[in-house]
Amino acid sequence: MKVLVSGASVAGPSVALWLGRAGHEVTVVEIAPALRKGGYAVDFRGEVFTTVLRRMGVLDELRSVQTGGTAMRFVDESGKQLMRLPVEFAGGELEVLRADLSRVLYEHSRAEATYRFGDSIASLHEHADGVDVRFESGLEQTYDLVVGADGMHSVVRRLAFPAERVRERHLGYYVGGWEVPNTLGVTGDTLMYNVPGKLASVGVDRRDPALAGTLFVFKSPELKYDRRNLDQQKAIIRQHFAGLGWHVPELLEGLPAATELYFDSISRVHVDKWSLGRVVLLGDAGYGATFGALGTGTAVVGAYILAGELAAAGGDYRTAFDRYETRLRKSVSTAQDGSRSGQFMAPATRFGIVARNRILNVPFFLHQMLKMAQNLSELVDLPNYPNYPNYPNYPNYSVQEGELVEE
Repeated sequence: MKVLVSGASVAGPSVALWLGRAGHEVTVVEIAPALRKGGYAVDFRGEVFTTVLRRMGVLDELRSVQTGGTAMRFVDESGKQLMRLPVEFAGGELEVLRADLSRVLYEHSRAEATYRFGDSIASLHEHADGVDVRFESGLEQTYDLVVGADGMHSVVRRLAFPAERVRERHLGYYVGGWEVPNTLGVTGDTLMYNVPGKLASVGVDRRDPALAGTLFVFKSPELKYDRRNLDQQKAIIRQHFAGLGWHVPELLEGLPAATELYFDSISRVHVDKWSLGRVVLLGDAGYGATFGALGTGTAVVGAYILAGELAAAGGDYRTAFDRYETRLRKSVSTAQDGSRSGQFMAPATRFGIVARNRILNVPFFLHQMLKMAQNLSELVDLPNYPNYPNYPNYPNYSVQEGELVEE
């Protein structure tokens, strides 16, 4: 089939790899002019996620660029430690920078798909024989299927799904981050400073110790701003963190020069059904949460299941889309319900900050939180797809008596 995938971050290249291996003609369209270089570290926890990465043939390469994880040290204004979260809390079993993950997935999938950067979908029109797509560039093409893998603010979801089928819930916080010179000399733990409803943090860039990355989180009602206007977003951050102590003024000094800024609300999206006709949503576009909820790992697993169900159904996309959602819906909903990253990172009150620090300074409660995160990662019952074309050619796998077996 001729398949269009919107989005070239994580979910898009992942599903493009699987669909291309199955013999489909895949095009990936991405509004950015090139792969995005910014973003934070993302982690994978548990056998389910690492198994999919292994089957994709990317696990060893990702391990070669892993950050090793970074402990998080919460400090007061003088720098005194209040609470420390160990490496395994933040980094999982495998932690990589989002930019490195995106690059590896792109490099492994570009032989299976055509990438079109600097363009976006302008309109979709489905009919009996396919989906007519008009791009912002003016190009018009017809596809058998369209996959929306374009994130929380999905263009595909906006164009194809009626508003009454989509619920976008603002969770009361915003998050921003940018790169700065490492003038503070941060070398080990990521340093994190709280006042009620706000967090400012800085950690060394593992690729270049002369650089550091910031993470700022603040509590706020929903704001109106232009998502493509960096100056406007920088002004919002400066406004909310003006007058704070610790190293906040120095970190804000690097904001005007930042050419890449990550800024977004901490939100959750719920779509009552992930597909409509020949259009299907994948990853954050259909079941995302800005921070937490194991979104990156779920997107990678979702891509594997979506493409696998298409293969298992012999191209019957209606059956495949239904099975894909049936396999993932319950686990995704549970993971989303567990996403309280804004409240955790920046408690709204001084009492909340103190309570969080005291609880997680107790080894038992810290262990319970680590255990909960691990359990969430195992919610998906990962299927084998022995009828998937070319499975015997995948690294370290073969088909024996109709079943996929790891050698």
